[in-house]
Amino acid sequence: MNILDSIRKRRSVRTFDGTGLRPEDAQKILDFAGKAENPYDIPIIWKLLDAKKHGLNSPVIIGADLYIAGKMHQAPHAEEAFGYSFEKIVLFAETLGIGTTWIAGTMNRDAFERAMKVSGGEVMPCVSPLGYPAKKMSLRETMMRKGIRADSRFDFEELFFEGSFDKPLSESSAGRLFEALEAVRLAPSAVNKQPWRCVFCEGKVHFYEKRSKGYVAENGWDLQKIDIGIALCHFELTAIDCGLDVSFEISDPAIPVPENMQYIATYMLK
Repeated sequence: MNILDSIRKRRSVRTFDGTGLRPEDAQKILDFAGKAENPYDIPIIWKLLDAKKHGLNSPVIIGADLYIAGKMHQAPHAEEAFGYSFEKIVLFAETLGIGTTWIAGTMNRDAFERAMKVSGGEVMPCVSPLGYPAKKMSLRETMMRKGIRADSRFDFEELFFEGSFDKPLSESSAGRLFEALEAVRLAPSAVNKQPWRCVFCEGKVHFYEKRSKGYVAENGWDLQKIDIGIALCHFELTAIDCGLDVSFEISDPAIPVPENMQYIATYMLK
């Protein structure tokens, strides 16, 4: 299975079969997490947390007693770095048949942060349950997915542009970039806002955040930049899987942008 197939297959899982993660699978996840780098070279500490031992819970999760969480020092680009690395782990879990879902708000955060021993200057952005998906989703999960239209995504031409934001990029014009951009289009995001936009210009793909109100905390932490990190991960992994030679850089091309649009990063095709 190639990376795009894994991306297409994966869905957020909130209803698990209750059997608990096999020790060998838990170890595989932890080992992989320790190697899940990001293009910003920002270190992240990953831990597996026993829900019963630490008194952890999330009202949207049924049948899972193990979580993975990561903590890091708050720094420039920490959000994108976290999203990139965590999505690598999520996609690896998918290859093992392990269900996951990103949780940032619907949890007893104080208990999770105590279990992670989060100290001053550190943040624990998100967690995910780990387990084997139940054969049938709970009614609660079904209603949640309908509420955020979890199975829907924006059309290709609403997300990707050629040269400027005035010229949408069609699927037929994307050429060798199609699969990598399609992987971006399919990426998960908080309440399915899909805040990424990309402009292909002079052999480079520039990533932008289309900011929505209510996602930036008082300390400046931007939840939607985590989503952009997920999109960056999907693009790079799929591009490499397709045989493309890409390199990461931060170099704002100064393309005129619509309101509430912010440059994030660039991939250059060699």
